[in-house]
Amino acid sequence: MITVIVNPIAGTGYALTVGQKIDAILQTRGIEHTVVYTEGVGHATELARTAAQQGVETVLSVGGDGTLSETAAGLMGTKTALGIIPAGTGNDFIKAIGTPKKWEEALDYVLTHPAHPLDTGVINDSFFINVCGTGFDVMVLDYALTAKKHLRGIWPYLYGVIAAIKTFRPFEMLVEIGDDILLKGKYMLCTIANGRYIGGGIPILPAANVDDGLLDVMVVEPLPRWRIPFYLPAILGGTLMKKKIAHHYRAKRCTLTSPGMRLNLDGEIIPMDSATFACSPSSLLAYWPGKA
Repeated sequence: MITVIVNPIAGTGYALTVGQKIDAILQTRGIEHTVVYTEGVGHATELARTAAQQGVETVLSVGGDGTLSETAAGLMGTKTALGIIPAGTGNDFIKAIGTPKKWEEALDYVLTHPAHPLDTGVINDSFFINVCGTGFDVMVLDYALTAKKHLRGIWPYLYGVIAAIKTFRPFEMLVEIGDDILLKGKYMLCTIANGRYIGGGIPILPAANVDDGLLDVMVVEPLPRWRIPFYLPAILGGTLMKKKIAHHYRAKRCTLTSPGMRLNLDGEIIPMDSATFACSPSSLLAYWPGKA
């Protein structure tokens, strides 16, 4: 039995079309399934949780990374496997786990391959599966969310980077990593990753693995605005963590404290003054090759 969760507004309506085509394909193949549609924020989590409670074997997430994150939250710690059908604007998490980028191939992969466990993350009382962060990247996301109305793929985020350079200011933050690392000062950004990619394919932490039981943490020292453009090739090319201004760590837990902080939580912006992140190893069953 398969439950297909479709976010009808993801990908500016593209996910709705994909969901309808998947419905037709499953009907043609005689595969028992149900198609349900999300109606607002958090609804995918409720739908996925209900499917798991009913003993559904597989839940397909049809949408972007936001739909994926919500669906995965409802399946965390259950025996129901997640199948990811990319139909949003970014679709970053599939790049980290190596599943197909085209929805037809992704559906075929789910129907012909076994599921394997992977790590997820917990932040305070919330869930995340891909990447969280605060600072410059949140300002970029602010602008990108507006640009997504007209652009797809990496282009909204490139616009966001250019726009954010004009207004960004470093911020004070306390960073506690594991049990023995304490950082305090002004920073440009801090990224906590389970996956590797943000912004439609930017490899912000390419060394991160979704099956190592650890979170990757990168803290970046502040830069004058005029110098930020010179680091764009490193950001876009996945080599920022090798620069002297960037400091990379791995840990099971990490806490960020900064009054008035705004966090990018799997593509959603959430305000909080303090956030504790923890890796939840092998907590989600999903269709992927099994080696990050």
